[in-house]
Amino acid sequence: MRPSEAAAGLRLALGTLTVLPSGDVGEVTPGRAGWAMALAPVAALPVGAAVAASGLTGHLLGLPAPAAGALAVGAGALATRAMHLDGLADTVDGLGAGWDRERALAVMRAGDVGPMGAVALVLVLLAQASSLGVLTGSVAGSLLAGAAVALGRVACPAVCVRGLPPARPDGLGALVAATVPRAVAAGWVALAALALAALGWLAGVGLLAGPLGVLAGAAAVAWVVRRVVRAVAGVTGDTVGAAVETATTVLLLALAAGARP
Repeated sequence: MRPSEAAAGLRLALGTLTVLPSGDVGEVTPGRAGWAMALAPVAALPVGAAVAASGLTGHLLGLPAPAAGALAVGAGALATRAMHLDGLADTVDGLGAGWDRERALAVMRAGDVGPMGAVALVLVLLAQASSLGVLTGSVAGSLLAGAAVALGRVACPAVCVRGLPPARPDGLGALVAATVPRAVAAGWVALAALALAALGWLAGVGLLAGPLGVLAGAAAVAWVVRRVVRAVAGVTGDTVGAAVETATTVLLLALAAGARP
């Protein structure tokens, strides 16, 4: 991961993980792919801002908390082309195929949402909307919620650490797998815990909700990755999306639980 490729990596992350225009990044080398995954939480800051602003606007308009939360979730989906949600559904369907490795990979690649994927989407969207409805009732809470959405992308470098091979030789997974040093992923986890502790204190959630959410999210992502690797002998682009939605949901639930009186 050469520092000279960081700017190209950030543009690649913006163009891949958000709807924002990023310009021409040139050839997608392993170095640039690694930087893209390492800088995914930075690239997601506009997504977090859109989620926070939408939820807060919903509250200011007098919408019920669940409706404001749904508005925030919708903003996040639009800002990311819902690609992480798509990855979640494909991953759950692939893991639930119950057959061999090739069948699981074929189901993930097909892109059709099956019953298990649909249930996973409904549960995740409900959990996120209800949590965001609780958090975005104030400016400080909205900032905390937006930061949690952006820092849920710490799952990107975590899934792409060196040592986790791609499940197949083509696709997004093959480009980004095993491109991030483990120290970078660990550093992001520590930074996320510190940032959410500080923002949680400012928002009245307390110092522990954020760090506990980060630890729980990391454990949940590790479980998802382990299941995928056991099923298909590596990670895919869908694995990244599933990990992002898993981490984000766990983070938001932990923060919303801390916000409850």
